[in-house]
Amino acid sequence: MNALSVKTLSKSFGANRVLDDISFDVPEGEIFGFIGANGAGKTTTMKMILGLLPCDAGEIRVCGEQVSFGATRTNRLIGYLPDVPVFYGYMRPKEYLRLWGEIVGLSATENKRRGETLLEMVGLGDVNRRIAGFSRGMKQRLGMAQALLNEPKLLICDEPTSALDPAGRKDILDILKQIKGRTTILFSTHILSDVERICDRVAVIGGRRIVLTGTLDELRARHRSDSLVLEFATISDRERFAAAAPALMTGAAVTASGTELTLKVADLPATQREIL
Repeated sequence: MNALSVKTLSKSFGANRVLDDISFDVPEGEIFGFIGANGAGKTTTMKMILGLLPCDAGEIRVCGEQVSFGATRTNRLIGYLPDVPVFYGYMRPKEYLRLWGEIVGLSATENKRRGETLLEMVGLGDVNRRIAGFSRGMKQRLGMAQALLNEPKLLICDEPTSALDPAGRKDILDILKQIKGRTTILFSTHILSDVERICDRVAVIGGRRIVLTGTLDELRARHRSDSLVLEFATISDRERFAAAAPALMTGAAVTASGTELTLKVADLPATQREIL
């Protein structure tokens, strides 16, 4: 079953078309990378998944339940971590999570248990100072604990590492890897190295559309291509080489120009070994 299913989704703001017929599925238990440049439409998509924006066309389902604009029913299944989480600065971490647990309807006992467990997990279990004095990385980790307090089936992370230093980014990525399997994660980012570290599957958005989907291995295999330029003393030498090495030409994109022969191949090291 898919934790999230987005079908033929479109959205415009006035005359500006932001999303045009996008579709993707997020299987249960995976970390799914939603990749695109800033302004590509990632946050707009997430707001529609949360029911905060109406879509012009299409359908969104979370764990099989249809999302409707303005309705909060499906949000009981979702945890959300924005790029810049906002808190009451005068509160301490335990106080804030206790308040949030009351808002989502947890019993006092369950609220205390989950809050303490999550604060330990994100490295804030012993922190008792006011949130106003937190670093950006500490606030992001507290935001992660808040997003997980209702034990969501789907965790949506909107550029959670974009403004963090390397240590802060590692903290967030390590937490996401730790909770994989307990929840499904939609991880929005434009940082490809983060995607390579934690994601099972990705969708790439560009030009208002989904342009690529698949596992990381599938995308690497589909789009890996290396070029090898061979230069010969004469055109005749180039032609003799091509005639004598037909196996190298098979499966390669070959371009001849003067005394040069360019081979675009899938496995550059193997081709180099064969030539040598």
